[in-house]
Amino acid sequence: MAEPVRVAVTGIGSISPLGHNVGEIWAALEAGKSGIGELTQAPLAQVNIKIAAEVKNYDETKRFDERELLVYDRYTQFALLSAREAVADAGIDFTKDEALCLETAVIIASGVGGWSTIDQAFYFLHKLGKPRAHPLTIPRMMISAAASQISMKFGLKGPAFCISSACSSSNHALGEAYWMIRTGRARAALAGGSEAEISLTSQRSWESLRVMASDTCRPFSRDRKGMVIGEGAGILVLERLDDARKRGAKIYCEIAGYGLSADAGDIVMPDTDGAARAIRQALASAALAPEDVDYINAHGTGTQLNDVTEVKAIKSVFGPAAQRLMVTSTKSMHGHALGAASALEAVATVKAIKEGVVPPTANYLGPDPECDLDHVPNTARKAKVRAALSNSLAFGGLNAVVAFKAV
Repeated sequence: MAEPVRVAVTGIGSISPLGHNVGEIWAALEAGKSGIGELTQAPLAQVNIKIAAEVKNYDETKRFDERELLVYDRYTQFALLSAREAVADAGIDFTKDEALCLETAVIIASGVGGWSTIDQAFYFLHKLGKPRAHPLTIPRMMISAAASQISMKFGLKGPAFCISSACSSSNHALGEAYWMIRTGRARAALAGGSEAEISLTSQRSWESLRVMASDTCRPFSRDRKGMVIGEGAGILVLERLDDARKRGAKIYCEIAGYGLSADAGDIVMPDTDGAARAIRQALASAALAPEDVDYINAHGTGTQLNDVTEVKAIKSVFGPAAQRLMVTSTKSMHGHALGAASALEAVATVKAIKEGVVPPTANYLGPDPECDLDHVPNTARKAKVRAALSNSLAFGGLNAVVAFKAV
């Protein structure tokens, strides 16, 4: 019987509130530096929550030409920049391998897609009374635009599509790319997610749910007040481990497993059992025992209920082994980037394994009695990470957990 195909991570790219590339982002994560600050993409006088985790000092005109900007929404721009960095990091030249182009998948997730384009169209039509929208509104706003633009940019002609499952979108994209390679439907993949929805419309809509913090994001901490909206993108290059070794590629780690479940309960309230089932599936898929896992990059939104539910789920799966786990939330630094959240967290998890450093849970004030795991408060920790999980527990009860393992 043939050995199962192993899937390596050979390239990573990202843009986030912590920096415009992986080097800047990782330096901020190691330092426990928060990217949360005063909101700039909406009038402060018209919002109650005046903070967000925005990509700072970003000038699209220095990244793309005028023709490109006609068709690239901000979220597509973020995805393309991250894909460029990831492909360069992986050292793959797709122009020299047509066969590989035909067998490389592009799976890019987003929660809402071209939100700024939609906002602009509404403003022109309803506020300014314009007779028509911009002719490229649909190609810019469609949620699959980033997947299409990346496939065209690199000439990738394998399976290409978008996954949208709220806050679990990117983990679903990574997991499905992993299964495609593992089952022979693709040789390689560009997978991850992008989001750029910070605006007056989105901010006021999130405020209505009463889950937003007014000060900062402090997951698992006492006195936490909620989540902080973020934006950005993260893309991983995945390929067969044997192929990566043959071409002498740098290998960060491998994706070893993937678990997914639905709560089938409530559209916004998380469920311990649903989260636990996804975690168990990821462990079983990766052939990992609870004792093999050293780190969990948690969903950790900073809301009262979500954090407690996730801790209970982890305890139910790991039992006594939960007490030796490091469980942190990098949302405390890059905010909650919705459909791109688990892509940013995957980049952080991959780097934690490669560098032997676990990023902290920032802004931590002290333990909550119901969140009593090792949350690595405020200061990064040097630690060997043999295996790690990245949890995503989305609205609608859509759960996805990806297992990473050192090679």
